[in-house]
Amino acid sequence: MPRIAGINIPENKNIGISLCSIYGIGRNRALSILKATQVNPQKHAGDLSADEVGRIRDYIEKNFRVEGELRQERLTNIKLLRDIGAYRGIRHAKRLPVRGQRTKTNSRTIRGNVRKTVGSGRRKLEKT
Repeated sequence: MPRIAGINIPENKNIGISLCSIYGIGRNRALSILKATQVNPQKHAGDLSADEVGRIRDYIEKNFRVEGELRQERLTNIKLLRDIGAYRGIRHAKRLPVRGQRTKTNSRTIRGNVRKTVGSGRRKLEKT
């Protein structure tokens, strides 16, 4: 398995798709990386030579923040919003949707699958 940015990328997929398994690299960025390093995007990741893997690794390290560094930057930005008391920071702290979504319904993603509705209160009788 080729190892790029500390991640073992899947070798049974095209390299254009495999690079997307790295946090911070999407489809467009993966294709631009392959174009800059002159690697065929249709080639499977397992078929890459050591030279091609090295070129891709070096290009990513020099030009992009990925994986742990990017995650740390995101957490730092959220912490700054909390510290200055911004509205978005307060929403992050309360674990509520941040970007203006409604919360009466449809906020299951951020809050988890919390169902607070109660039935009629009557218990069902068991048949004997």
